Amino acid sequence: MLALLHTSPLHVPVFDALRDEHHPDLELRHLVAPDLLSRARREGPEAVAQDVTAALRQAAENGVQAVLCTCSTIGEVAERAAGEVGVPVIRGDRPMAAAAVAAGPRVAVLATVESTLPPTLALLDDEARRAGRPIRARAQVVPDAWSRFEAGDIEGCARLVAATADAVTDADVILLAQASMTSAARSTTTALPILSSPRPGLAAAAAAAAVRTGSARATVG
Repeated sequence: MLALLHTSPLHVPVFDALRDEHHPDLELRHLVAPDLLSRARREGPEAVAQDVTAALRQAAENGVQAVLCTCSTIGEVAERAAGEVGVPVIRGDRPMAAAAVAAGPRVAVLATVESTLPPTLALLDDEARRAGRPIRARAQVVPDAWSRFEAGDIEGCARLVAATADAVTDADVILLAQASMTSAARSTTTALPILSSPRPGLAAAAAAAAVRTGSARATVG
């Protein structure tokens, strides 16, 4: 069983569809807390660190083998809390960041909210250090895209993100910093590779949950 900590209910069907396609035996438990993102945007991610830890601890106490944080704004504080909650906590955008570093030194980062950029850029730097590869990341917020997403206009948000991605020319790879931007990749015409977090993030979390399950069975056996 895997718990997913979301900051929008619109992420739930995205991850359910990915589970059905790639991990049909995985049971998902969705925890949706939009207030965490609202406060993190106003006050910074550290302002919600204790509440994030509490949500993760509650998930662990309910018997899950791992937790996936799907929000890139609070991903860093969620990852840091892993030692306090007793189960692996997977930062959903870390596998994507590792892939971006491997793709080339010029990374174009697109986001729909400003609060996502500092943790995403710090994550890219961290993955670049781990890989021993230099990168040059350039970040941009797509105007009006988040207001469309909040209003439930997923396609309108995707069109704005896709248009911005198509205008990028001086990059080796385009990184869509938030899970909410994933559908934009289907609308782009750019030849540049476009990375998003849900698929690789869920795969990493499913692997972590499987390891925990295997370890528990071995201990019982």
